[in-house]
Amino acid sequence: QVQLVESGGGLVQAGGSLRLSCTATGRTFTTYRMGWFRQVPGKEREFVAVIGGGGSITSYTNSVKGRFTISRDNAKNTVYLQMNSLKPDDTAVYYCAAGLSAWGPAATQYPYWGQGTQVTVSS
Repeated sequence: QVQLVESGGGLVQAGGSLRLSCTATGRTFTTYRMGWFRQVPGKEREFVAVIGGGGSITSYTNSVKGRFTISRDNAKNTVYLQMNSLKPDDTAVYYCAAGLSAWGPAATQYPYWGQGTQVTVSS
């Protein structure tokens, strides 16, 4: 069982930056692939990025490539999402998720989810 807690959301102007954090409980953090998703009201949850257990392999959705960076600190059981050059379209609730064999955009691959953190980008 893994419990995830996100933090770091907030209000930022377009062009600004935020760093989201997600801390996991449990002693097997390195065995989990960690993903970030986002959701706006009335739309499906959208894949943003995923990182392998060792931290060296990552994948991003096209709309955030070059602007967002996913990373993890296994000593702290924490995964990060550094978001730069933010746009109003990035406004959403951001969720972190964990899965042993997850990779890519299918939310069903991730059994464990955090509660979400709101990111609002003003124009």
